[in-house]
Formats: sequence, C-alpha cells, structure tokens
Amino acid sequence: MITAALDAPEPLNYDASVKVEAMQMGRGSRTSGPKLDLQAAILAGGLGTRMRPLTEAIPKAMIEVCGKPFLHHQLELVRENGMARVLLLVAHLGEKIEQHFGDGAFLGVELSYSYEPAPLGTGGALKHAAGKLEDEFLVLNGDTFLPVDYAAMARDFRKHRPSALIVAYDNREPRKASNLAVAADGRVTAYRKRDPQGLTHIDAGAIILRREVLDDIPPGRVCSLEEEVFPKLIEQGRMRAWVTSESFYDMGTPAGLEALERRLG
Repeated sequence: MITAALDAPEPLNYDASVKVEAMQMGRGSRTSGPKLDLQAAILAGGLGTRMRPLTEAIPKAMIEVCGKPFLHHQLELVRENGMARVLLLVAHLGEKIEQHFGDGAFLGVELSYSYEPAPLGTGGALKHAAGKLEDEFLVLNGDTFLPVDYAAMARDFRKHRPSALIVAYDNREPRKASNLAVAADGRVTAYRKRDPQGLTHIDAGAIILRREVLDDIPPGRVCSLEEEVFPKLIEQGRMRAWVTSESFYDMGTPAGLEALERRLG
C-alpha cells in the first residue's frame, strides 16, 4: 500500500533492471511521432511537505510509482512526445535526483541541472536558471503527470505567438475548484487560486513560456509565476490557454499518488 510507504521512508534502491529496461526504451523503441524541437524544464525542487515523512529522506520527484521514481515516468512522457533536451530545476535533496538520472542517456534524453541555493518559488527558480533556458521552453510541474499531445500544443504556441501558453483543463467536476477563466478566442482572462467564482478551467501543470517573461523578475528573489508573473501577462493580453479534457494527476498527496498508480498500473 502507498499509505504504508509514507510511514517508513526507505533509501533509494531501485532495481538495476529498471535502468536496463529504460536504456532499451531510450534507444527509440517507444518514441512516438517526430522530434519536437522544444526544451522542457521540470520544476523538481519542492519540499514535498504534504508527503512527509517520506520526503524527509528522498525528493518528491523520486517517490516510487509502479516500481519507478515518478520523475522516470515524467521523463518517459517527455521523450515519447519527441523532446530530448530537459533541464531539471532542483533544490531539496536534488543531488539524489542527479545521482540517479545522471545525464539522462539511459532514458534517451539530455539532462542538465539547475540547483537553487534556497527555495525561490516557481518564478525565482526559472530566473535562477535563465542562463540555461532557451528562447522558448515548456515548463512542467515536478509533481504533475499530464499525458497530452505536446507537439500540438507547441504548434498552437507558434501559430498564435503569445508570451505564455498554459494547458487549461476544462473543468466539469464540481468537486474540483477552477482557477482559470478563458475567453472564446483562447485568451486567459483571469487566474485566481483562492476565489474560484466565475472561473471555468484548471491550470493542469504545463505551460510554454518565452524566456523574455523572466526579464522583470529580480535575480535571487523569491517569486511566484502564478501570483506575480501571470497577472501581468493576463492584463497585457499575452497569455493564452490550450484547452484539454484530458485529466492530469497530482502525485503530491497520498490520494493523488493512489490515482496515478491506478492510471499507470
């Protein structure tokens, strides 16, 4: 049971066969579709407070899901969508991630790392990594699994050329609180985490950004994309939604981890 695993943290000890299998997959046997020329940046530096005590010993991204670290599944998803260049933004116990994944060759991706000197928030972490980011890049939350067509998303981004294109889940579930409002022409008109009234979509944990959106973030300062950057982009009409009905999975809670186990199992 997953809940039992939360009670007794264990050291990382993944079977070597997992890496052998991944090496075989990384040679292209599971890659689908053409190569997508887009860098992916994964925010994997969170403290994982909702998953303690497990995350006192390992970073949240290394929590096992169906016999593999969660990040392993996420990197496979990235590769299978044709992306090869991945920047991991790490902080809490980030060295354990690099020790396990190295340069990513066994998974068929090219991994690089950006270490936060202290927790900087989503915007601050990206600003700290700006020198390693390309002009356009996909940002993925390090605790969210979102199986959508990223090539189609990238085509929409390059067609409409916003500063930001966020994946917006079309929320038809009353139990889930919406945090986005999307206009008929695709523009995001509101983003609120604490007041869902009048909102219709949910931030699904993926966004394509232009590096220029980081220009106004002071270096070394804690900054939230959601609280500080998004409102400005929305006010200026520079943020667009890519709407999907595909469910996303947040493994940052025991219940979310159970749901992801069912999805991937």
